[in-house]
Amino acid sequence: MTHAKLCAVLGLLLLPQLASAEGKTVYGLNEYARLDIDLEVAAKLDTGAVTASLSARDIKRFKRDGQPWVRFYLAIDNAHDHPIERPLARVSRIKRRAGDYDAGAGDAYTARPVVELNVCLGTTLRTLEVNLTDRSAFQYPLLIGSEALKRFNAVVDPSLKYSAGKPACANLPARAE
Repeated sequence: MTHAKLCAVLGLLLLPQLASAEGKTVYGLNEYARLDIDLEVAAKLDTGAVTASLSARDIKRFKRDGQPWVRFYLAIDNAHDHPIERPLARVSRIKRRAGDYDAGAGDAYTARPVVELNVCLGTTLRTLEVNLTDRSAFQYPLLIGSEALKRFNAVVDPSLKYSAGKPACANLPARAE
């Protein structure tokens, strides 16, 4: 087979992958995110994680008008120190890493409260489900997993960082706290 024919065949084989990436936004491994809780943070985009996680502490569930709610403080340096309250969207079961639990005890999962937050990346605004956990030991207080990345119609290029620039969503709705 000649070189030209080989290139043509390879090009045809790659065409479906190129078409599936069409219309998607390319983000870097890390991006700035603006949340509707008056907060802008650096986030890690992680296709290996399913859900999004926000660093929170003193997480308490309570009832308001008979409905489940969550009250928490951000576990982020220099973040505001007043409590944030949101309706509880659901409780997620997150698989623990092998070193985080005793296999004999059988607690391979941890329950985390999930809230909805409006999140802006670049100029794109989406409402995401975000689980709450203390991420203060990690470099990035916000992790954006694959389910959220689908909502952003995202492709992640790990060779890039902050490619979307500072969040610039018009009318980032603020939620009542």
